[in-house]
Amino acid sequence: MRVEPPEDLPSPSRRPRLLLGLLVWYGVIWIIAAIDPVDRKDWMLENLLAVALVTVLIASNRRFRFSSLSYILITAFLTLHAIGAHYTYAQVPLGFWLQETLNLGRNHFDRVVHFSFGLLLAFPLRELFVRKAGLRGFWSVYFPASGVLAMSGFFEIVEAWVAQVVSPELGTAYLGTQGDEWDAQKDMTLAFTGALLAMLVNRLLTKKPRRQ
Repeated sequence: MRVEPPEDLPSPSRRPRLLLGLLVWYGVIWIIAAIDPVDRKDWMLENLLAVALVTVLIASNRRFRFSSLSYILITAFLTLHAIGAHYTYAQVPLGFWLQETLNLGRNHFDRVVHFSFGLLLAFPLRELFVRKAGLRGFWSVYFPASGVLAMSGFFEIVEAWVAQVVSPELGTAYLGTQGDEWDAQKDMTLAFTGALLAMLVNRLLTKKPRRQ
């Protein structure tokens, strides 16, 4: 029995030009970021999961296609990640500008990206859960938010092991802790907060007015 998606879920993208445009956009950004990065080894480590994600999206496009909005959100996140990978997250110029403007104690570009991870990817994750698992109501909001938190924690673990096994000398640059012992926990909190905000916005935008 085929389960129809709820009305608040966009239809799968039927705009090949848009998808091609997003792929070209990210390809161009990726190539520019690959030119003379601040730390070549760190750049390579940072791009392992990003390239894997793009590969999976392309390979699974015929079996499962996200909505146009989801592809735009995913591309936005990958663009931010490409910028962070080029400079190493602790040395992104925009982060230094925020640090100086807001009188912060560190470069917070990595915090922005972790928050964006939840804010931008919770909706595509919800779309996946709703279409493939048929989630509805509270569970269609709970699982994307908890899924973002789980993935954030998983990535923190993977990053720690990759830094130790693949290139221990890049540990500080790759992990981007900048001397903060609670860096991983703060990153996960921001990702979870971004996901909750995304689900709240989705709820507010799709909530139907009550009939009088």
